[in-house]
Amino acid sequence: MRRFLVMMTAVFGLSSPPLVAEEPAAADPPVCAACEAVMELALADPRRTDDRARDAYRHPAATLAFFRVVPGMTVVDYAPSGGWWTRILVPYLGKDGHYIGLNPDVRQGDEQQKRYFGGLGAAFPAKAAEWTGVPASRIAAYNADDVPAARNGTVDRVLMFRMLHNLQRMGLLDAELATIHRLLKPDGLLGIEQHRAKADAPDAYVDGSKGYLRQADVIRRVEAQGFKLVAASEINANAADSADYPEGVWELPPSLRTKREELKAIGESDRMTLLFRKTS
Repeated sequence: MRRFLVMMTAVFGLSSPPLVAEEPAAADPPVCAACEAVMELALADPRRTDDRARDAYRHPAATLAFFRVVPGMTVVDYAPSGGWWTRILVPYLGKDGHYIGLNPDVRQGDEQQKRYFGGLGAAFPAKAAEWTGVPASRIAAYNADDVPAARNGTVDRVLMFRMLHNLQRMGLLDAELATIHRLLKPDGLLGIEQHRAKADAPDAYVDGSKGYLRQADVIRRVEAQGFKLVAASEINANAADSADYPEGVWELPPSLRTKREELKAIGESDRMTLLFRKTS
């Protein structure tokens, strides 16, 4: 317990100055006496054997604590893809929680986008059930254009992991943030983890095609859609990442697109970790 309280203190900034000037949050950091044990069980699940190698880079326990996610919540996992976070969130949220996978509205997208992101509701619950051992009936999944109106205002947290660059280059970022805004409760929070460009990176490098975005740009875009920054964390920072690779972030692990052996030592990308609350 003491170890979990230390972690919660660190990520919520309860004993040190916050990383950003912040107004009172919409919801205080939840008190969760059992969270450490539940998280340890989720991370140790045998179904995560292959996933576990990335825990050292992705910091799942600290990241979810910073995003103030606790069992029993209703949580949207935006663009769940291969299920790395699904295999943590579903068991962690527990029988009283609700996991929702959400993909973007790609009705106007090209064929590749439709193949990759389309039809989530039809295919994803069965995949998630296989990944987690939880019945498919307990897994909800939608594309942004087919979310039932009854879901609006019912979600505690929306989590977007390494996805904003795709929405940026697809021209969907503002529309998807509007959907997320509708889904969240009045006191709901949006957690974002995103590959971080240098503050002086040229515009052409941060158009989404390289995977990196400038942190100030992300904050500005999200706040323009009715959110307010609550806090920023360096949980997922990596000072060794120069964020200037010709082929973008995919030159780093785990993709190693250009097969440059010297890049393995850098590890995964430098990432901003931001928490916003719904304000209007």
